Amino acid sequence: MDRNQTETTFRRELANAVRFLAVDAVEKAKSGHPGAPMGMADIAEVLWRDHIRHNPANPQWPDRDRFVLSNGHGSMLLYALLHLTGYDLGLDDLKNFRQLGSRTAGHPEVGHTPGVETTTGPLGQGLTNAVGMALAEKLLAQRYNRPGHAVVDHRTWVFLGDGCLMEGVSHEACSLAGVWGLDKLTCFYDDNGISIDGHVDGWFRDDTPARFRAYGWHVVGPIDGHDWAAVAAAIAEAKAMSGKPTLIVCRTQIGWGSPNKAGSHDVHGAPLGAEEAAATRAALNWPHAPFEVPDSLRAAWDARPAGAAAEADWQARFAAYRGQYPELAAEFVRTQAGALPGQWPEIRAELLAAAGAREGAVATRKSSQNCLDRLIGRVPELLGGSADLTGSNLTAGRDSVALHTAAVDRVANYISYGVREFGMTAIMNGVALHGGLIPYGGTFAVFSDYARNAIRMSALMQQRVVHVLTHDSIGLGEDGPTHQPVEHVGSLRLIPGLDVWRPCDELETAVAWAEALERRDGPSALFLSRQNLPQCGDRAGRADDIARGGYVLAEADGPAQAVLIATGSEVAIALAAQRELAATGVAVRVVSMPCCERFDRQPTAWRKRVLPPDLLRIAIEAGHPDPWCKYVGLDGEVVGLDRFGESAPAPALYERFGLTAARLGRVVVETIARESASDGDL
Repeated sequence: MDRNQTETTFRRELANAVRFLAVDAVEKAKSGHPGAPMGMADIAEVLWRDHIRHNPANPQWPDRDRFVLSNGHGSMLLYALLHLTGYDLGLDDLKNFRQLGSRTAGHPEVGHTPGVETTTGPLGQGLTNAVGMALAEKLLAQRYNRPGHAVVDHRTWVFLGDGCLMEGVSHEACSLAGVWGLDKLTCFYDDNGISIDGHVDGWFRDDTPARFRAYGWHVVGPIDGHDWAAVAAAIAEAKAMSGKPTLIVCRTQIGWGSPNKAGSHDVHGAPLGAEEAAATRAALNWPHAPFEVPDSLRAAWDARPAGAAAEADWQARFAAYRGQYPELAAEFVRTQAGALPGQWPEIRAELLAAAGAREGAVATRKSSQNCLDRLIGRVPELLGGSADLTGSNLTAGRDSVALHTAAVDRVANYISYGVREFGMTAIMNGVALHGGLIPYGGTFAVFSDYARNAIRMSALMQQRVVHVLTHDSIGLGEDGPTHQPVEHVGSLRLIPGLDVWRPCDELETAVAWAEALERRDGPSALFLSRQNLPQCGDRAGRADDIARGGYVLAEADGPAQAVLIATGSEVAIALAAQRELAATGVAVRVVSMPCCERFDRQPTAWRKRVLPPDLLRIAIEAGHPDPWCKYVGLDGEVVGLDRFGESAPAPALYERFGLTAARLGRVVVETIARESASDGDL
């Protein structure tokens, strides 16, 4: 046997170790997707053993390469690779695949399994996260690298399948990746022609190479994805490419090695079965028991020595960088750790003081921009953007520098994403996952539907992402029902882990921004008005109460007979109703509830102090009434909107739909009278 044959045989054995760990784990769980790991194992062997720079002993090393398994249903491929290369993921973890409490969940979850860079499963989003990671690497390299000091210099690698390319978000993200010239992004397309329903040529006949060339990508292949030498040559070509991301089209056979199921959808999402697993072992000459990997193969897979050496080399180079650029180095370390600037208490105090001093009516979208004017530059890790609505969302501050006009500027901190709400949001998730930047991005609130699954993923992954959603109600006016959100704020409040802020004035907006930036365990959504809103109530000392999510904005003049709960543009309406009711002898308390999620996390004592259990409660919001039922109970009422809006100026719409102080006052009086009569009946 010549040298090439020997190497080919050995590499196939190494790949088979991955294949059979996947087969055995799926078989034991009686659930999972063995086909993709079996089909992509040869590609993974070349990439992971020869090219990916990582340190299994330190999965958070800042300058590591990022690997994303976008076709996350093939999770056992990633788990097998992490196990074999030396991450803290043992055989018992693999044997516990898809079981309760296991570190090997059905789809990879970041923060749950060491070495997993993002949570994948919703197809196309992993690829889009990777675009965000590659963008973050490019921006941070421009910001921190100096001649002779490349402290940010790593690559992003992606495995993806047909499903990822069928999802429209892949178009949004890959188009941007080409525009941005992300030449350290390399994607391996598992072109096996199979999805769950069978052979994809019945529903997916895109000329994928031509599609990516049109995006401005470099395309390699198609190549034989089972030929290690072809894979190695393709990777070398990708690494030599400058100015373009690379797609490597790999022709593979799903379930490769299975005598009776390879190349069919039968191996996509179900175990091989004991008989076929045994036949596959025989066909691939793998005589080892389930979960058994020979020591010689384990030694060849072990990436810990090389990883430790690579990180040690980087640490030495970073020490030299710190010696020459101490301030930049300190900022790099701080932002990688996710900490805000040391001057943050002063920045926050000045932000709130300026907001508290604001006079006159201001749209909260403009209040948000006023906040950004004070934050951008002083919080240099902020990376803003908008889905082609910058002039409407007001997401650019005075210190914003657009990426497309300053592509090599070290302070580029603003992105025009184009009309790509879903792509923008999933890219922001990738930026946040990468570390070193805090992304925020804007669109109209009604278009959060386009981005909803990516917003959900930012919550699921507990990432600090700020979603700026303006034109938050029928108050946007003449654009009509297609643009007027009705159910959106309530719908997003249903996402666990997402803080939804709907501020009533500039001070509440400033608090929302400060809390969103300080929060490190999840995303925040800011619902902001198009129309001008007055500054509400006595603002002295109110910031701490606002941060609790719900607080007494205006106490009743005398013993309260009811509580009015409002958010956003309806707070001013509640205050007006309070004044009108007081003139008739009815005393009510006004509670502003800018963030229900934050309020719900407060101690019981605070919540009862704000919403006494013995007082009637009436809520008002220019949105669907159902979310407020948990606060008003069976005895209370909600003044809301459970139908679509109309095209007209905002004041006419508020009058048309009864979102007025007069209507709210009538509801209060009627509710009090009804409950009094009910008490008399008892």
